[in-house]
Amino acid sequence: MSLPGMDVAALRTFLVDSGVDVDGDLTVDLVSGGRSNLTFKASDAKQTWIVRRPPTSGLTPSAHDMAREFRVTSALQDSAVPVARTVAFDEEGTALGAQMTVVEFVEGRVVRDQDDLAALSDAEVRDSTHALVRVLADLHSVDHNAVGLGEFGRPDGFVARQVKLWAGQWDRVKTRELPDVARLHARLAESIPESSAASIVHGDFRIDNTILDSGDASTVKAVVDWEMSTLGDPLTDAALMCVYRTPVFDLVLGSQAAWTSPRLPSPDELAQTYATASGRDLGDWNFYLALANFKLGVIGEGITHRARQGSDAGSGAERAAEATGEFMAAGLRVLAGASA
Repeated sequence: MSLPGMDVAALRTFLVDSGVDVDGDLTVDLVSGGRSNLTFKASDAKQTWIVRRPPTSGLTPSAHDMAREFRVTSALQDSAVPVARTVAFDEEGTALGAQMTVVEFVEGRVVRDQDDLAALSDAEVRDSTHALVRVLADLHSVDHNAVGLGEFGRPDGFVARQVKLWAGQWDRVKTRELPDVARLHARLAESIPESSAASIVHGDFRIDNTILDSGDASTVKAVVDWEMSTLGDPLTDAALMCVYRTPVFDLVLGSQAAWTSPRLPSPDELAQTYATASGRDLGDWNFYLALANFKLGVIGEGITHRARQGSDAGSGAERAAEATGEFMAAGLRVLAGASA
């Protein structure tokens, strides 16, 4: 069977040339594709790896940064943050025609949608959610200089650049005019916190970007999908995790996401759990929630924009922009609450 974006023979050659002991032929299967990076499971007679590369079309370079993903997971190998063991990185893209990362396969439970979540009891849902928030707090407590990530990003002015970046992205991907976008952008620009902390941020943290232990849902075996990671304000990570709980986020993902399920703790409960686990004060919290809503609204618009341009953005991509207005309105409401 043909696998777009994969050349099995070239992958095997690359692994051998990278010093990996490959026993016999490789068997390769597609794990996931569509809106995110292509993920493949590759096995020989004795071992299994995960191979990731950008999609074959509709690329957004900052959202498919293989070098960034490999660098941060390599740096976190011996930290309190669980990540897959790194194996090899094709920086030049010689094997598959694009950059590629190879890590060890982590056996466990992946909870992507609400059908997957149904296999967990209410107690397991609660315990796994608390574990996920603790892992995020652990990530934000890592000394980025000590693990070699001192130059991984520019934390100074990070929040202001985020506001500008997502406003610029809106101008590139908008499919219609929405006055609330300009209103929310203006309110965010005038509400930027005077100071903020600096840490490694994941940039896309929720349950489906982790692997849980198959027998103990309260144990996170690995955090995955690091291509949006950088050095920045940890509260942007925490707020985005909370805003992902919004039910309309299902339109952006094109599925009934596990993280939007009403069985999970509310955004306010998640925020309090994070504050307790991290010891951080959630100052200017409404600003961070509004920024997260702004970002997700633009992302939804971008998915539909790319679908209309002919990119294979996955199931339901044409409807993703239907969420944009709701996210923008939510951002305005939360900022209005902050000033009330």
